[in-house]
Amino acid sequence: MRPAHVFLAVLVAAVWGVNFTVIEVGLDHFPPLLFSALRFLVAALPAVFLVGPPKVAWKWIVGVGLALGVAKFGLLFIGMDVGMPGGLSSLVLQVQAVFTALFAVVLLGERPTRVRVAGMAVALAGIGVAAVDEGASGPLTGFALVVAAAACWGVSNILTRKASPPDSLNFMIWVSTVPVLPLLALSLLLEGWSADLAALRSLDWSGAGTVLYVAWGATVFGFGAWGWLLHRHPASTVAPFSLLVPVFGMTSAALFLGESITPLRWCAAALLVGGVALTSLTPGSPRGAGISASNHDEPARTKGG
Repeated sequence: MRPAHVFLAVLVAAVWGVNFTVIEVGLDHFPPLLFSALRFLVAALPAVFLVGPPKVAWKWIVGVGLALGVAKFGLLFIGMDVGMPGGLSSLVLQVQAVFTALFAVVLLGERPTRVRVAGMAVALAGIGVAAVDEGASGPLTGFALVVAAAACWGVSNILTRKASPPDSLNFMIWVSTVPVLPLLALSLLLEGWSADLAALRSLDWSGAGTVLYVAWGATVFGFGAWGWLLHRHPASTVAPFSLLVPVFGMTSAALFLGESITPLRWCAAALLVGGVALTSLTPGSPRGAGISASNHDEPARTKGG
């Protein structure tokens, strides 16, 4: 890769890592489901009128929109709202690579290599260490919700692989149109009209800035730049940069939010990042030729929040 392309890959990882700190700030302004709905609303508009019509079937757009937008981000934002630290969230979410590999075995008939199975075991050990660390300092409910969010991300990864979108930015913008109404409906049902209205009435520059960052920075720029890199380089070259996301996530949370990084958390980080590297960067053993092409793209799905 050219130095400029390396810089862009690192920049995307930084934007995605810092995104978790921005989410923490945004949750001080909005109820979590409303915040998530606003993220996708601002990401979709006006971009949906600029990227052209969808380039894959609507069933894939709706499926990924529900799994990624409603389930994954809804659970993530609620988990962080009930106490899961942003830096730790950026780390724990990386277990989505393990869920993706497991779902590929069940749903796509892939036979994982021994190295990949070892990677899953190492990553799951990291999740165990992170759970012990979080259990000693905070509620495990938020931790469990973020792990569930990672599982939903794994489902969306499988759907995305089946969809095989030729234009990742076009796909992500159209996917962003799907979660808005379901998230708004859930917010009204679970968070209440009065809480949503109060958050919107008290909107200030700080709150607006968090929405713009998670929508245009993490979603539009992040996915657009990542897709641009994947069009010019093999997925196996680009994907390792995604392992920098929890590094930037934990560092930014420590710098700006005062989150402590305990020795147990460092241990969890080493296990998770190492396990995810083995899991997502090692090709599986596909059962048929049709899965082989999808398998080549899998590392490209290991992204940040």
